[in-house]
Amino acid sequence: MEAENDLKILKFTNKEFANTLKNAMAMGLPVLIEDLEEYIDPSIDPVLGKQYYEHEARTLIKFGDKEAEYNTDFRLYMTTKLPNPHYLPEIFIKTTVINFTVTFEGLED
Repeated sequence: MEAENDLKILKFTNKEFANTLKNAMAMGLPVLIEDLEEYIDPSIDPVLGKQYYEHEARTLIKFGDKEAEYNTDFRLYMTTKLPNPHYLPEIFIKTTVINFTVTFEGLED
């Protein structure tokens, strides 16, 4: 789906996580953050909350301690391998959570 749009695949453990995410936001590229744990780094809070704003004909977002360019075509996807993650309520408010867990009852349907 997003492969033809130059999907960037990241993990919070990547050394270049912040730079790659900033560049993707500026260019409007989709990003997939893999293998999330129950703790999500608060540095991406403005991204999850879509806290971008217009300033002098530019769209910006506060990322870390600096402002970064933001393209409204930017898309963020996050995945986890946890079977039943317990995220903070703020995460559920800012995101759409889809559970793709396969159950025996679902296989019967």
